[in-house]
Amino acid sequence: MFADLPPFVFALIAAFMFAVGDQFQALGLGQVNPRAGTAISIAASAGLFWVLAPFRLDVDHFFHPAILIFILIGLFRPAVSGNLAVLGIRYLGPTLASTLASISPLFGAALGVLWLGEVLTLPIAAGTGGIVVAVIILSWRGARTTDTWPIWAMFLPFGAALVRSLSHALTKVGLQYVADPYFAGLIGFSVSALITNGWEKYKHRAAARAGASGVNWRQAGPWWFALSGVCMGCAVLSLNTALLNGDIVTVVPIIASAPVFTMLLSVTVFRREHLTGRALLALAIVMPSVIVIALNR
Repeated sequence: MFADLPPFVFALIAAFMFAVGDQFQALGLGQVNPRAGTAISIAASAGLFWVLAPFRLDVDHFFHPAILIFILIGLFRPAVSGNLAVLGIRYLGPTLASTLASISPLFGAALGVLWLGEVLTLPIAAGTGGIVVAVIILSWRGARTTDTWPIWAMFLPFGAALVRSLSHALTKVGLQYVADPYFAGLIGFSVSALITNGWEKYKHRAAARAGASGVNWRQAGPWWFALSGVCMGCAVLSLNTALLNGDIVTVVPIIASAPVFTMLLSVTVFRREHLTGRALLALAIVMPSVIVIALNR
């Protein structure tokens, strides 16, 4: 029954689950450093997919050459894209970095049209532009700074956005050969978990020799990251389902609306923010943009 839902519905579900995962990560950041928290989150995502293995796994897929595509995705996302995003924040600050990274839908549209031969209609282009503008509005805090930063640092958030869009395109290609959104997520998260947690274990040993302490599982922080990983796993499963049945030019822009869901959760559930005129304006732009994209799928 759920598999019959249109792709834009799965994309909206994915965007919402990404937003929930971000909120859980914010709760855990006070007690866990971002690198260790990311490793926990990715491991939890992989664990979710393996828990579902008795019900969803088709062992024959392991012998299909397309598994190499999903392995490739796991090698650079989220490890590379996440590190580029963090470096972008380090050099540019969170406002400028998040604003530049919001062009991800444009990369997705370009890859969909130029590589996969998808059709970018005028309504979809308008909806994509609307979502990009809305995310920029949410990201921009109006801060003025005199800090200087190297020109090359601008390519860090651009690189993060490009890597994410490339992973979407590769997933779409892989699903054309192995039409199993679950398997794509299983392989990608498993590879990412091995890389990130292997590196984290190496860093932990080095820190232990220096007398530093590791993750304290008696605190709530690591568990919030683990719960975030479960949400991210559900989001990717829904995202992959959307990519299986829909085009990148319609799916990726809707996924990029996740910051709007994050804002709404911050206001209504987690009580971290107050509803502002800027937030209302972004919401007023995103809603019709998503509707336009959905109607022109």
